[in-house]
Amino acid sequence: MSEMGQNTPEFSVSELAGAVKRTLEGAFGRVRVRGEITEFKAYASGHQYFALKDEGAKIRAIIWKGVAARVGLKPENGVEVIATGRLTSYPERSEYQLIVDKLEYAGAGALLARIEALRVKLQAEGLFERRRALPLLPRVVGVVTSPQGAVLQDIKTTIARRFPRPILLWPVPVQGEGAAEKIAAAIAGFNALPPELPQPDVLIVARGGGSLEDLMAFNDEAVVRAAAASRIPLISAVGHETDTTLIDFAADRRAPTPTAAAEMAVPARAELLADLAQKAARLEGAMGRGLDLARARAERAGAKLPDLPAMLGTARQRLDDRGDRLAMALPNFLAAKRARVERMQLRHPRDVLLRLRGNVQLLERRLRDGLPNLLRLGQKRLDAAGYRLTHPGAEIALRRGGLGLLAQRLEAPLPGQLREARLRLENVAARLEAVSYERVLARGFALVTTAKGAAVTSATEVAPGAALNLRFADGTAKVRAEKHSPQLDLGL
Repeated sequence: MSEMGQNTPEFSVSELAGAVKRTLEGAFGRVRVRGEITEFKAYASGHQYFALKDEGAKIRAIIWKGVAARVGLKPENGVEVIATGRLTSYPERSEYQLIVDKLEYAGAGALLARIEALRVKLQAEGLFERRRALPLLPRVVGVVTSPQGAVLQDIKTTIARRFPRPILLWPVPVQGEGAAEKIAAAIAGFNALPPELPQPDVLIVARGGGSLEDLMAFNDEAVVRAAAASRIPLISAVGHETDTTLIDFAADRRAPTPTAAAEMAVPARAELLADLAQKAARLEGAMGRGLDLARARAERAGAKLPDLPAMLGTARQRLDDRGDRLAMALPNFLAAKRARVERMQLRHPRDVLLRLRGNVQLLERRLRDGLPNLLRLGQKRLDAAGYRLTHPGAEIALRRGGLGLLAQRLEAPLPGQLREARLRLENVAARLEAVSYERVLARGFALVTTAKGAAVTSATEVAPGAALNLRFADGTAKVRAEKHSPQLDLGL
């Protein structure tokens, strides 16, 4: 064996792997490595395996189950981070690796890029389109923030100064591990309160200022989705005026500070009272002007109306006059009807018929006597006109022919007219005969008249010893009256 071979140390594979591990861990200890996460895989055991890479190299990394909840952020492929841990090796594969116990985003640029990518994703889903109106005066104000610090105190002071309202606090951590999950749970919890508990009408999610890393809980996807899903109007007040987080896009209102959020949530009582007083004054003035205008219109309309009391007096006088006339008219009407009936009873239907027949016969004689005279007069006029014509023969013949036609037209309807007149006369005679008092006499009644022929309708009209005529259906008997009480005896 050569001299060189005798001086070279000899190791087994395990011995060499262990020596390399000890040397690696002793030389580096804890390190901070910057790189992009790739090949991330979470096992069912709870351990997380991934690799960190840059343009020239790649190193394996492990997050053990026991520290996964405290590592600072959730590893995702493509995110540039700074991993803090200790460097060691895995002898079975002869690989070195980083045991990570802390993860941080690699600078503000990486954080902003991550936030922007999440914003674009959520905006595409329509989570930033909701903008509901805040209640004018909420009964209860819900607040999601840390119980420590000045944020909660600023909100309480502002609400008490403007318009005191009950405040319902849901305390949460506003940064660090698990803060995002608790903030999202608080927003969802307010929306799921049972009916027997006070229900907030508006929510304020707030925290004070801080670095971009401190505000990352309000850029978390779970917090943004919880804010977008809230049925209660939500005001975000995270950081200072220049700070912008993703919850601002999902909220109904974005306030630059927690104090401004409280001012948005409740109105100023003094301003409401002043506005109410101003509107009341304007309303009172408008109502007064409206009443004055209506009164003026009513007065103008009243001036154009007639004198209603005078019209009413005239109407009353006219009513009294009509009442008096009506009271007098009814007896007069009855007396006139009674006299007419009495006259009709005294007039015999034969007399009426004879008078009507005489009128018809007179009309018939006038028609028969007048027609020849009319024809002769026409003939004379026609003859006289014929002598004045140049050709008297033709003209006279024409006129004579026309006169003959006229005579035929006049003579033709005369018998028909006479028949119609006789039928009307017979109809009237039948109706008079039906209402004639002779029909009543035929049934056993008698018509009592005075010696002068006046009808007697009441026993009080008969004086003792007065001569009366009793007309029966077949004749008349003369009697003299003897007055007895209560009946009247007639001596025949």
